[in-house]
Amino acid sequence: MQAGGIARAGDAVAAVRRGPASGGTATARPVVHPVPAGSAAGRPAVAGGALLLNAGFAWTLGARGPLDVYLRLVAFGSSTLLGLGVLPIGIKWLLIGRWKPASIRAWSLGYFRFWLVKTVVVANPMAHLFIGTPLYTLYLRALGARIGRRATILTQHIPVCTDLLFIGADSLITKDTYISCYRARAGLIETGYASVGASAFIGEHSVLDIKTAVGERAQLGHASALLTGQMVPPGEIWHGSPAERAPDGTVYQVVPPARCGALRRAWSCVPRLLLLLAVAGPLEAGVASLLVTHSRALLSLLGSPRVTSWPYYREALTGGAAVVFGLTLAGLLIVGPAGRLLSRLLRPGRVYPLYGLRHGVLRAVTRMSNVKFFNALLGDSSAIAGYLSYLGYRLRPVHQTGSNFGMEVKHDVPTLNTVGTGTLVSDGLSMINAEFSASSFRVAPVVIGRNNFLGNGIAYPPGGRTGDNCLLGTKVMIPVSGPVREGVGLLGSPCFEIPRSVSRDRQLGGLSGTPVQRTLLRAKNRHNAATMMLFLLVRWLYLSGVLLIAMLPLDGGSTLAGTLGSAGTVVAELVFTTGYFVLVDRAVTGFRALRPKSCSIYQPAFWRHERFWKVPSIAYLPMFNGTPFKGVIWRLLGVRIGRRVFDDGCSIIERSLVSVGSYATLAAGSIIQCHSLEDGAFKSDYTVIGTGCSIGSVAFVHYGVTMREGSALDADSFLMKGEDVPPEAFWGGNPALERGLRAVPQRAPQAITAAK
Repeated sequence: MQAGGIARAGDAVAAVRRGPASGGTATARPVVHPVPAGSAAGRPAVAGGALLLNAGFAWTLGARGPLDVYLRLVAFGSSTLLGLGVLPIGIKWLLIGRWKPASIRAWSLGYFRFWLVKTVVVANPMAHLFIGTPLYTLYLRALGARIGRRATILTQHIPVCTDLLFIGADSLITKDTYISCYRARAGLIETGYASVGASAFIGEHSVLDIKTAVGERAQLGHASALLTGQMVPPGEIWHGSPAERAPDGTVYQVVPPARCGALRRAWSCVPRLLLLLAVAGPLEAGVASLLVTHSRALLSLLGSPRVTSWPYYREALTGGAAVVFGLTLAGLLIVGPAGRLLSRLLRPGRVYPLYGLRHGVLRAVTRMSNVKFFNALLGDSSAIAGYLSYLGYRLRPVHQTGSNFGMEVKHDVPTLNTVGTGTLVSDGLSMINAEFSASSFRVAPVVIGRNNFLGNGIAYPPGGRTGDNCLLGTKVMIPVSGPVREGVGLLGSPCFEIPRSVSRDRQLGGLSGTPVQRTLLRAKNRHNAATMMLFLLVRWLYLSGVLLIAMLPLDGGSTLAGTLGSAGTVVAELVFTTGYFVLVDRAVTGFRALRPKSCSIYQPAFWRHERFWKVPSIAYLPMFNGTPFKGVIWRLLGVRIGRRVFDDGCSIIERSLVSVGSYATLAAGSIIQCHSLEDGAFKSDYTVIGTGCSIGSVAFVHYGVTMREGSALDADSFLMKGEDVPPEAFWGGNPALERGLRAVPQRAPQAITAAK
């Protein structure tokens, strides 16, 4: 880290020690201004991109012979990828210069500059390709971040206000960590410093809010959060949300360092760049040009059928079917054997240096075995247990419930995972098989006991101290020290014990192992099979529609006409994607709003709800984050939403069960979930977010919740079911309580019991 960076990092730490700024609670109605039309800025960008694609593809088509075509595609693809990598850096320095601590009103002109820079920086595909490599560190430094030598950054959540980020030498930021250097609250974007000292460690699923600091050689555990004004002193180990000093004997950084010099780091980038430039670049450039440009090339490859003829639509349907069904089958045949074979090269417990062969194997296994499409297709059905066993999970003997795992389960090395019989897992489980230092890694088994239930958003580390018959609550921090917990429930971060289950849940889910359960399971399997076929059908028709738009013969023969046609294709495909999946979303529920339910997982009402989770897609929604269009789309999807709601990246699971008042602020990574699934019992209810409310980054709001006017929820908080947050109140923590109660941790269990 440069001397200037060290000085400014010291200023950041000093600011943290002074404490948070005044005005911690949300205001009911912040001052707002109309946003400049995003489409006005978007049109030149789309047109410019279309012009480059047209020119590059026309040059490629002028090649003579296959070798010349390939070489031109390499040149075209390489220049395109280079432009994608450099463009966000140029836009950031041109529009912002250096980020400084500030408050920016939502929808103001200053906010538009912030949104534009954030969008190009975070959406940059080149950055996502290089996460976890030295090239990613160089990218962040080019954006203004102060990052010391040999620092390793694994998180896929790209920092936005990079000039306010300070990371010391030999420090480690693990995956799924949020360090954005800004937050959204009360209609404002507040930017601020985040500092990580030399040789520090930040655990998985952690959050560093603005005005926070981690001292040298300090550790922040997994599923933890530093909230505004907090600082971990040098050499200390903290955990929890908000973080507090960990008990003696708790250690999160357990991997010794290894030799990993500058030459090794530099050479590790060479094969990645060669693969990108020689294979991925030409392939992506060719496909993008065929799908976006209107040079008739794609149509001519299919025999130039007319738009009014059946062959035109037949070719699109055939192409869509080949991609969806062909790749699904090919992927299923490849991921299991290939992942198992490569996993044999990784010996559990052995320390390997980063950026070598074994590190490349780890990255390949992780990416190959975490295909979200397959999890979405097979999750929430009996098929998911077979699929995970196929990848390498040890699940036998499987007690099949039809909902053993949700649609979001991930891991590092699947062959090192064991889940006991009778365990049910909700969405968002992350099995942490790979442990890192800034220069090394090792893989380790993860074992979850029998007859457990795991809630949402859990990161389970190696050596987690839980055994059989446990209930692990949503966002719970799994203990890594102390006695093994069995026959209890665990809630919160840091966790505390609660009852394993309640009588009403056992009554709803009490069919396990009976002949009636086996009969109902067969009926559920038939319903889930139909849902999976509908899932594939929806994606087939969608891709066929995209191909139909791409094949429209709009090229008028001139450069201007081709450019306008290509820009029109991009806009048409965006409109089609949004409209198509909004229609699918509403059609799955029969164009009716969802209603609160309380039933067993073996009742058709729950099966229909599973279909609602699986068949639609909201993967297109992130492109509208931070724009006024996000509220419009939420309204189309059934959310009762007010005026001028600022949504920076919230996920709403049951759309028609949620009401969001005017002037509310929903921060990035936040989740509003109107259901729970516990031991075979499914329950859902309405959630109401009042006027002027604020939900912090990565916060989780459960079902049956009411946040009244002007109230606020801090970052990384878990607002439990049935809570009623008073007007103008400020709640936070995991579980969330009114500020002040968390200062007495031993009161948390009694407070939760009284609330329920």
